[in-house]
Amino acid sequence: MSTTRPVLYLFGSAAPPVLNMAQVVRHAQFRGWEVALGLTPTAASWLQDELPKLNRLTGHPVKSTYRRPGEPDVLPPADAVLFAPATMNSINSLALGLTTSWVIGFAAEAIGKGIPLSVMPCTNTALTGHPQFPRSVATLRDSGVRVLLGEGGFVSNDPGQGRPEAYPWEAALGAAEESIGR
Repeated sequence: MSTTRPVLYLFGSAAPPVLNMAQVVRHAQFRGWEVALGLTPTAASWLQDELPKLNRLTGHPVKSTYRRPGEPDVLPPADAVLFAPATMNSINSLALGLTTSWVIGFAAEAIGKGIPLSVMPCTNTALTGHPQFPRSVATLRDSGVRVLLGEGGFVSNDPGQGRPEAYPWEAALGAAEESIGR
């Protein structure tokens, strides 16, 4: 699917809002994006039954693993990356440069390549209270990553009190648009 629309790499990790990814892809497309979807391996397993539908919806294979040496890159170049929902594990891995999954690896390269990267967490207050989490958020922000945490983005809830339907996707997509001057 080759278009003149800007390409959004939409990444998700295993947090309940990822279960609405088809709806989010459609909304991003409605807003003018060509969407390429990447999932952490656990998120891909959660959406396993939906992957064929998501492949058709985006016109691209959903990526969750690294390609083998010599295999062609099947996705168009990214204009922006939106990593939402991003778990504590994904945020800490990205901040520390631990690229054990394709999604984290690409996001880490995006920082180095200057591809606009927005990250919106999906964590509870017990996880955001861990001492590494604010350090990771600060590291990402110091690296030019827009982290949508707090007012105007994701506000953590108490454990067991999450409402996936209230995840602020609109703010996340708006941040991606702002990152390329739309």
